Amino acid sequence: MEVDNPAYNYLQKQQSEVPSTLTKHFREFEDLYERKLWHQLTKKVEEFINIPEAAPYRIGLYNEFVKEWRKHMNKVKLVLFALAAARQFDNISEAAEFMAQIAEEVNQPESQEAYVLASLESAHFKLLLNDLDSTRETLEKCQKLIESFTTVDPVIYASFYRVCADYYKAKASFGQYYKNALLLLACIDIAELRTEDRVQRAYDLSIAALLSDNIYNFGDLLSHPIIDSLKETEHAWMITLLLAFNSGDIAKYESMINSLHSQPLLKQQEAMLQQKIRLMALIESMFRRQGAGTRTVPFSIISAETKMPVNEIEHLIMKALSLGLIRGSIDQVEQHVTVQWVQPRYLGKEQIRSLLDRLTQWESHVKETAQNMSTTAPELFA
Repeated sequence: MEVDNPAYNYLQKQQSEVPSTLTKHFREFEDLYERKLWHQLTKKVEEFINIPEAAPYRIGLYNEFVKEWRKHMNKVKLVLFALAAARQFDNISEAAEFMAQIAEEVNQPESQEAYVLASLESAHFKLLLNDLDSTRETLEKCQKLIESFTTVDPVIYASFYRVCADYYKAKASFGQYYKNALLLLACIDIAELRTEDRVQRAYDLSIAALLSDNIYNFGDLLSHPIIDSLKETEHAWMITLLLAFNSGDIAKYESMINSLHSQPLLKQQEAMLQQKIRLMALIESMFRRQGAGTRTVPFSIISAETKMPVNEIEHLIMKALSLGLIRGSIDQVEQHVTVQWVQPRYLGKEQIRSLLDRLTQWESHVKETAQNMSTTAPELFA
């Protein structure tokens, strides 16, 4: 290899300057680069940039080395290497501009996936600068491109859903944040996230589930491993609160008011949460009665179970009907509701025990009915 080759000179210099624990990586880079083993070199660089100790060298590695052979590598990998460098920039505006330049470099017909990825990551930095309009435009453009692809690398989906989730978080659009954040978790291995990132994501998802005006089933969150990240943290109470909402446990909710008030967003939306827990209590009440032969329920009973005045129960039921949480009809004269269907529920341990009791009762009822029939009409069993 020519001695005056910039990439070669960079690698030689780094071998004498980096900590001894990193020297071997630059030796391997030099060997693979000299032998033009581009695929193996790409993998080695990918391993290197994921080493925490390598963080201070990511910018130089990209500018002084990776750029020299970028035409030989997978363009999605190129964008990821550039992103690793951009995250080390002190200035967020410069990082956004840097990724925008990378996007233009890979904006070729054969590398549109890389173009989408670089555009999304540039938008991420702009979002950190509170440039919501530019972020929205990029998301709309990238969504159309992604929909046109035959296949999509999971890293593209992960980037898209992450930027979408963060955009909707900034907009305080809780339902959209919840949806996109869960889709993000489906695209990544949460074990690879830093502990603090897992805790923050679980916490944000919990807040979004509680404050969204269209989420009344927390099963996707409560059954996801991400929720365990809150255990043994200062936010552990959030799990208890979610379970209280999921089962419509008003008493448990009221016992946690002090914890709820410690979170400004939840405190500001306390009136909405009061209505939501009562809707959840209504759903749980109707769910317990499904299959029990008591689908027609007086307002007075619902009033007792939801801790609301009887004259407000009709409005509560109408709200549940309009949200599609239940299906049925209201008899205003007789003051009762008849429910034909209830939104499927995520069942906690207590709810499962209750369901088991109902199934046991149903089994006993069937056996008793069969026994009575065999006694009164034995010819049917002949």
